[in-house]
Amino acid sequence: MASLSCSANDLAPLLTTTANATAFADFLCTQFNTISKKLSDTTYAVDNTYLLFSAYLVFAMQLGFAMLCAGSVRAKNTMNIMLTNVLDAAAGGLSYYLFGFAFAFGAPSNGFIGRHFFGLSDYPSHYGDYSFFLYQWAFAIAAAGITSGSIAERTQFVAYLIYSSFLTGFVYPIVSHWVWSSDGWASSTRTNGDVLFGSGVIDFAGSGVVHMVGGIAGLWGAFIEGPRIGRFDRTGRSVALKGHSASLVVLGSFLLWFGWYGFNPGSFLTIVKNYGDNGRDYYGQWSAIGRTGVTTTLAGCTAALTTLFSKRLLDGHWNVIDVCNGLLGGFAAITSGCSVVEPWAAIVCGFVAAWVLIGLNKLAVKVKYDDPLEAAQLHGGCGAWGVLFTGLFAKGEYVEEIYGIGRPYGLLMGGGGRLFAAQVVEVLVVCGWVTVTMAPLFYGLNKMKLLRVSRDEESAGMDLSRHGGFAYAYHDEGDDESIKKLGFMMGRIEPAGSVSHSAGGHDSPMPKTAPPV
Repeated sequence: MASLSCSANDLAPLLTTTANATAFADFLCTQFNTISKKLSDTTYAVDNTYLLFSAYLVFAMQLGFAMLCAGSVRAKNTMNIMLTNVLDAAAGGLSYYLFGFAFAFGAPSNGFIGRHFFGLSDYPSHYGDYSFFLYQWAFAIAAAGITSGSIAERTQFVAYLIYSSFLTGFVYPIVSHWVWSSDGWASSTRTNGDVLFGSGVIDFAGSGVVHMVGGIAGLWGAFIEGPRIGRFDRTGRSVALKGHSASLVVLGSFLLWFGWYGFNPGSFLTIVKNYGDNGRDYYGQWSAIGRTGVTTTLAGCTAALTTLFSKRLLDGHWNVIDVCNGLLGGFAAITSGCSVVEPWAAIVCGFVAAWVLIGLNKLAVKVKYDDPLEAAQLHGGCGAWGVLFTGLFAKGEYVEEIYGIGRPYGLLMGGGGRLFAAQVVEVLVVCGWVTVTMAPLFYGLNKMKLLRVSRDEESAGMDLSRHGGFAYAYHDEGDDESIKKLGFMMGRIEPAGSVSHSAGGHDSPMPKTAPPV
């Protein structure tokens, strides 16, 4: 590469005669080319650094999932659910490296499945760099983490390994290829064929691709396994099996909130791009990234507050667990349209998402469906609403900035119905695809007795029966005396003078601590 240094001694010999005009022009062109190359290298470096830091944020969501899951289950299953979260990342890493990334982004390919870059062979290429792989892997394991919450507290360890590898290595990559690859049949950036309804699907960061896939997979797993022991009594009445730590739930929710700023704004993949051809030199992709962070924030906040007051009216309590789930439901919903909607529309998205979650939870109780983390309702239901919301509220200006001029936009924004039709197709196809792949897998595992643990193991707790001991010196309400006598364990501390309701409905004094055994 030519040096960028330039001095009078360099130029003087080239100006002595007219004959040196060509040499002088060559010299200047070389300098300009060198500057251009430096600027190009800097752009690549900045964009890759931005994507890497976004990948780190998305990966940090695994810690949020782990804390949320741990707090939402009973103490006797804490080590089990924490280990499954670790395995989602570990097993998902290998399966996505070997197969998943190739199926998702192995270009050039057909509209259904990718066919290059298995084991990252011939990669990096002009299609992407290692930072892109890392970012997409973090998304893949997020989908697997969603599913693990639905089947918590009763699932065999081997089943986790099998479904996690299959989901991250095949099921999820196919959907991401359809929607995010430039070759995918539903992609809004498709280059080798007709775009669906002249629009393609706008699922910017994955309300459908990630959240619906993980949520629907969890729906089938929990449905085939059946409810946890004690979740519904003999008369069919719902019995709350409360998680053991609201503190961990809140910690996990805040970690997920933090990570969502890599999940949504990071999905731009690059940051150095100017939109200033309209005279606004200050306006560029960095502005759209900031707007995406704002819409993400507003949707989550609105959903949290809507859940807070709605549940207070419905149940009479200010429940922090419900608020955290509402918050996450708002985030899951806005993920699809976060980059193409106005901030006021994000408030609408969060408000509706809260009621979608509340309604689906009521329905789950009626049909005796048991999901310890409400994952299917939250990610599947709110994710589906988010995909449809984008088809209604996407703004034409923002769609053109990201996807090109002349694209259809939101139905309620005057853009016609083509985008909304594409969004409906995505919801239906994702539901169908995950059903025909994950339902048979869970059904087969169940038939081979590889899915659910035995009744005795479930009653004793997964930590004791499968992992060699408890995570805490602690016991849950409702544990029988045989579990409590296995060692010294503390009970919950209650305020002085508090009472608890026995199974017969009578009030009885509640001791401050359980006596040592």
